[in-house]
Amino acid sequence: MTTARPSRRPPSRSAQPGLATRAAAAALLSEVLVRHRLLDEAFESDPDVAALAGRDRAFVRLLTATTLRHLGRIDDLLDRCLERPLPPAAARIRTLLRLGVCQLVFLDTPPHAAISTAVDLVKHGPLAGYGGLINAVLRRIDRDGRDWAAAQDGVRLDIPDWLWQSWVSAYGEDLARKIAEAGGNEAPTDITVANDPAVWAEALEAEILPTGTLRRRQPGDVSALPGFQDGAWWVQDAAAALPARLLGPVAGRAVADLCAAPGGKTLQLAAAGARVTALDRSAARLGRLEDNLRRTGLAARLVTADAVQWRPEELFDAVLVDAPCTATGTLRRHPDGLHLKQPGDVARLTGLQTRLLRAAADMVAPDGCLVYCVCSLQPEEGIDIVRAFLAERPDFVRRPVAPAEVGGLAELVTPDGDLRTLPCHLGPLGGMDAFFAARLERKKDS
Repeated sequence: MTTARPSRRPPSRSAQPGLATRAAAAALLSEVLVRHRLLDEAFESDPDVAALAGRDRAFVRLLTATTLRHLGRIDDLLDRCLERPLPPAAARIRTLLRLGVCQLVFLDTPPHAAISTAVDLVKHGPLAGYGGLINAVLRRIDRDGRDWAAAQDGVRLDIPDWLWQSWVSAYGEDLARKIAEAGGNEAPTDITVANDPAVWAEALEAEILPTGTLRRRQPGDVSALPGFQDGAWWVQDAAAALPARLLGPVAGRAVADLCAAPGGKTLQLAAAGARVTALDRSAARLGRLEDNLRRTGLAARLVTADAVQWRPEELFDAVLVDAPCTATGTLRRHPDGLHLKQPGDVARLTGLQTRLLRAAADMVAPDGCLVYCVCSLQPEEGIDIVRAFLAERPDFVRRPVAPAEVGGLAELVTPDGDLRTLPCHLGPLGGMDAFFAARLERKKDS
């Protein structure tokens, strides 16, 4: 049975400011929750979003992401106001109510704007009879919803139970709660610069983090900022910028970046003077990397291939493999993952990660360096993969990471010497994504 696609266009967009943005957000929310599409993919391909002004596009992204981030809490608040569940035919009504609650409780949108736009979006369609319900529910939320929200256990409502239990098992309940709370915040914009970080920090009104990343707290279109069009910098989370640095000095060395797209690590390595081979199985994603190389004036050899099967003509001095994973460490940037990821994804991906690490190891020259990383909080995708690999490959040893290599932040280094960032790290400065990375070295005589 197929679900009818809701109309995206209200009868008159000019009748009320903000109607088009709410209509676009409602469509995107359905794309994620009903059609199970990635939010970024739906956002970038939506013609109605593309037709909006830059500020309006940013609001649509913020509204949709915040609704997804706090959907458990939002639904709990709605259930207090609805005497009976809405029928399946009125699924769009719940979507509009969710967006309305998000605006009133989490975004501090003026009540008249949040409520009237939700009512007007159904005024002329087959669901017009629900206008009164929408108005009544959102007015009650405006009156009582913030007090109700203050008493909620947001972590337990917003985080799927399977994910919460896995974090408690891996990190303990106190740290799991800190991870979840940090992941519930909107992420700042992190920037990696090719040169002159102090100069660009001033030009971009950014602060320099201990790890060397520049961080902007102000929202806005990054492509309009100084230096973007000239290729002086690129957007890259502070944690995502660390694995490439673990390879050490790479100038003049042959380095492979496997599963390279969208390419932040390739740009880092190229800017550091490496002779980079960037490999990815997706030609479309490599096309984005090619655009970024062109914009930054950097060079890399691009190869479209499956890293599990592909082998180089000559072994590399260093290999970086950022393996596909559940990405549970990037939920603050990609809250759709809360609703798209399933427990079985972990088991499905660990097999691929094992094969990728084995393949990457075969590409490393004796005395060469191999860094394996994932943007996942799940130990099955990180430390467990590395431990199993070291048990079967005696020709490799772990080369521990020193705190000095990650901005002196000892909390980012595990007792085994691996990198393990968490969303609650750098908390006073805005947090960071979760990454696991292990640095391995192939023995000289192997």
